[in-house]
Amino acid sequence: MKKARYMAPILDIKELSKTFRIHRLERNIPACKDVSIRLDHGQFVGITGKSGSGKSTILKLVYRTYHPQTGSAVYDSKAFGPLNLLQADERRMIHLRRYEIGYVSQFLNVVPRTSALQIVETSALETGTAPEDAREKAEDMLRHFELDPELWDNYPQTFSGGEKLRLNIAKAMVKAPRLLLLDEPTASLDNHSKKKVAEVLMRLKEAGTTILGIFHDLDFMEGLCDLEYNIEAGKFTA
Repeated sequence: MKKARYMAPILDIKELSKTFRIHRLERNIPACKDVSIRLDHGQFVGITGKSGSGKSTILKLVYRTYHPQTGSAVYDSKAFGPLNLLQADERRMIHLRRYEIGYVSQFLNVVPRTSALQIVETSALETGTAPEDAREKAEDMLRHFELDPELWDNYPQTFSGGEKLRLNIAKAMVKAPRLLLLDEPTASLDNHSKKKVAEVLMRLKEAGTTILGIFHDLDFMEGLCDLEYNIEAGKFTA
């Protein structure tokens, strides 16, 4: 009788801690302390908590826009195998952000004088998608999020907050990443737009994407998340 094959988690975070130094005040401000999370392949894990509780810090440590004081975040990379993201060199991190790990924040950072369609299309092209397929995927994604076709060739600097957020979500999700990090993805969206986001997240999850997200909207999480963690003052609570 064959033994069941053990599959390592796609992301294993252990005892993650981050403190910010406020030099003007000569104070250390703890952001998160001894955080541990395990995400299995295809799992959707949500983190909830009040503003300032340390939720976003966890995602930024995993995406490596912040550096931790202690802890590890071992990611089961397709390209490099098990890799501690907190110690990976910049070359590997650039590769992972381009091909394997997606990140959606509340804010849109894009190259100036780039149209909405070009932004999403370029994101698809970065994964190696053929140009004609990348254009089709970009148009489908913008259509799904009901971004007015008259805006597709415009620069997003003129967009409303909700339009920018929908564009930001489309840009990340068109890649169908192996691991998707969500930082309040529905913060300024109406209920109809939230449903559109939930539909794409469910499709990605069914296709195998693993998702780690932080939320204030508990109703949005219902039916999507497999596990929920609550954080207070940088620590998980029961």
